Formats: sequence, structure tokens, C-alpha cells
Amino acid sequence: MTHYMLDACALVALMKGEDGAEEVDNLFQQSVRGEAVLCMSIVNLLEVYYGFIKDIGLSETREMMNSIYYTPLAVIESISPRVYHEAARLKGTYRISLADAVGVATAIERDSIFVTSDHHELEVVAEKEMLNFFWFR
Repeated sequence: MTHYMLDACALVALMKGEDGAEEVDNLFQQSVRGEAVLCMSIVNLLEVYYGFIKDIGLSETREMMNSIYYTPLAVIESISPRVYHEAARLKGTYRISLADAVGVATAIERDSIFVTSDHHELEVVAEKEMLNFFWFR
């Protein structure tokens, strides 16, 4: 079974119906059918949360975010020492956001494919590291 780790931009694309939403929705459908496992670091989910607070306000965002817990998306709510060290290495080596570093490090720990559209930040990581990425745009 294939394991996927979602970046914030993947969930945002799905929730806003942006370009690539169909591809992310397909991953959710695979998960519903038991063909894939979808996960997301709490740090990447935090990016989604604060982004929507800025866009639509706190009350509506809370309702929307609560609905995520009724999907097949498993939220990884802790950062293990291995993720902590790997995220620090990635952040210190590449010009990527802390959230992306944590998401990628969590994908490494869980042997997952990192689902993102952040080519500008993460293509260099994909080129230099032995990681699997799913680019949805």
C-alpha cells in the first residue's frame, strides 16, 4: 500500500478547488478504498489553519478544520527525535520553510511520498536527496 504525506498546499488546493485539486482528491479516494494511506504533519496542518484564518476568519476556519478529522487523513500530532533532527538538517541545508522541513522529515521517517506543488522550494531537495515526491501541479 502506498503511503502519502501531504504538504499544506495539497490540502489547500483540495479545499479551495485550485489547480491540482483533482489529483489530491484522487489520493483521498484511493485512501477511502484502502489503496493508500494519507498523513499530514500537524505543522503542515497548522499552515492550512492560519492561512484560512486570514482568509475567512477564525469561527469558519475552526468549523472547516474540525471536518478534516472526519476524512481518511491521519494527522501526525507529534515530532519524534528522528524527525526533529532530520528537519533541522533539511532546514539548515536547503532554503525551505520550517514546515516543509518537518513535513519532508516526517515523510522520510514514515517511508511516504511527499505530496506538494512547491517546486520552487523543494525541487532542489528532490534532486539531492533520496526522497519520493508527488508533484500535483
